[in-house]
Amino acid sequence: MFKRSDLSRAKIQLLRNGHFANAVVSRVDLDGQSWTVKDFSSRPWYVRRLLAPWLLGHELSILRRLQGIDGVAQKAFRIDRDAIAVEFIDGSSLSRADKTLISPAYLEALEALLHRIHAARVVHLDTRGTGNIMVREDGSPGLIDFQASLSTAWMPGWLRRILEDVDMSGVLKKWRKYRPEAMGAEREAELERI
Repeated sequence: MFKRSDLSRAKIQLLRNGHFANAVVSRVDLDGQSWTVKDFSSRPWYVRRLLAPWLLGHELSILRRLQGIDGVAQKAFRIDRDAIAVEFIDGSSLSRADKTLISPAYLEALEALLHRIHAARVVHLDTRGTGNIMVREDGSPGLIDFQASLSTAWMPGWLRRILEDVDMSGVLKKWRKYRPEAMGAEREAELERI
């Protein structure tokens, strides 16, 4: 863990600047550890004071619920009021990964990762795209950016199942896109049901 003052001695690489209401996302290398930092400090005062504390606090609480799940970044903490840091997941987003790495075994592992997240009573809600799904250095899946996620612990079962289906539909669509020949009738039927 580190403070904002420590950033002056870090190697920082901009990953995404976003628009005025989004955090600046950077990779920060400091003391042999890599972090993803989401920072609102350069945004307008009303974003910093009204929106940022809620967004950062929400994402931190979700990441804490997912503590210990392999494939989800760990060691999340608040740097200060305007920023959080979380362990950096090395690899490539699905949109940039070598398509040969997206094997049936990878997709099965991605399904299993999503089931572990759901078992922790969290839905990601942004699995339909390819930017938040990672192919890690060891070829295993990772999932990043939990800003849009929700805790389902308080939800009635029917609503939780609908939201979990939304998540799973994103993975099933990856089967259809990258490995349709290995998808199988059961997954096809599940995607049609959803």
